[in-house]
Amino acid sequence: MNEILKYDPEFTESKFKTYVDNVFIQLHMAVVTKELENIKHFVSDEVYNEYKQIVDNLEKKHLIQMYDEINVAQTDILSYKVTNTNMIIEVNLISRYLDYLMDEDGNYVSGNTNVRSEKNNHLTFTKKINYKESKAVRKCPGCGASIDVNAGGKCAYCGTIYNLEDKDWVLTSIETR
Repeated sequence: MNEILKYDPEFTESKFKTYVDNVFIQLHMAVVTKELENIKHFVSDEVYNEYKQIVDNLEKKHLIQMYDEINVAQTDILSYKVTNTNMIIEVNLISRYLDYLMDEDGNYVSGNTNVRSEKNNHLTFTKKINYKESKAVRKCPGCGASIDVNAGGKCAYCGTIYNLEDKDWVLTSIETR
């Protein structure tokens, strides 16, 4: 990790893993609530569009994807590399959750409501080498108000999305195995 520390001296493995776990759970909860705008600032456009398509398909079928009792059992860094422009970290995350579908009236449709599924998830996070230092209190680029990126990254005053692409780690791919 010394190569990462050269470009990001504040990097710690434990803080990064906590961040990965948070992004993973928020992504899945955004699918359940169909509020993907809450995670747009944590993910690349490709990941956002992939999950938007999932949510759009569920809406067309009048279904709700449920991830009940979701938790992260383990997060391991598999590899890291530095390119000319980015730092890239690949992660394996083991998750457990009840995975089932409901209709919009709250009726069970399919899946398992009794036993948690255990899934291996391969995630890739990218951070620009020339990232802009981000302060603890983040400011809206639209109006300058304080903004809570963990609460959706959307300014409560003007609606601007606080995009982390130039400031922090962004989920650039996710594959569930």
